[in-house]
Amino acid sequence: MLKKLKMIGIILLILIISFFVLKGCSDDEVGDVSLGLFTTQDIKLNMLKDPIVTGVTCHVASIEADLSFSDPSDSAIACRQTGPITSAMIAEIDKSKSGDVVFKKSKSIFFKTMKIRRVYDKENQTLMYVSYSTKETSGSFKHSLSTVPLWGTDAYQSSTKASSETTKEIATELTIEK
Repeated sequence: MLKKLKMIGIILLILIISFFVLKGCSDDEVGDVSLGLFTTQDIKLNMLKDPIVTGVTCHVASIEADLSFSDPSDSAIACRQTGPITSAMIAEIDKSKSGDVVFKKSKSIFFKTMKIRRVYDKENQTLMYVSYSTKETSGSFKHSLSTVPLWGTDAYQSSTKASSETTKEIATELTIEK
């Protein structure tokens, strides 16, 4: 019985050590800022390319606590245009008010996740990227927002172009109804 408990303890220890070692292995990490000599927390800087709108790159800063089962919920996000953004890319994205999740990362073994969601603001022709935690902390859900305007890109529609496309859509609908 004692031998069996020792074996379970060793396996559990190996799993915990593997968790912390693999947690640090990230190919999207571009920076690591120590918060001091006597702390186990670091600010991790990660890069994320939008999988559909590939001309957008987001940088996310979040705290990771190496010897803790749960990382703090705070994060910051900054997204910028780093390549071409086309109308075809915008046509592929979810245009609902809730948008869609483009990235998620576990921040705890207790079901806390950091997510980045892309939402399209059609009226202002802007992509909004919101980073948020899925678990309430200190009475609020932590979040951060960054925007990428489409002005100056191939995806931007001038008001005359947008109105002519709307006219074409109405004409097509009328033709289909007849």
